[in-house]
Amino acid sequence: MKKINIMAVCGFGVGSSMILKMKIEEVVKNNGLDANVFTADIGTAAGTPCDVIFTSNELADTLRRQVKVPIIAITNFINKKEIEEKGLPVLRQLCD
Repeated sequence: MKKINIMAVCGFGVGSSMILKMKIEEVVKNNGLDANVFTADIGTAAGTPCDVIFTSNELADTLRRQVKVPIIAITNFINKKEIEEKGLPVLRQLCD
């Protein structure tokens, strides 16, 4: 199983992306995946290497025009179930 790099992105890279990062880490751990999860702001996200990006619906379209990695748009950053439903299929595929 390959270790993947997951970026959590919000407008400034310090508030909501930290909450999202913690929830992603829970999902990764609970599902036995090997990942490094980190945060970034929207301005630096496009230039930061990673395997997948989790972000808000509002920022997803902007990022899709700038990067070639999968973008997972999350509506509620504290909803672990939403993160699992939208993210796990992509994360499992990337880890293989």
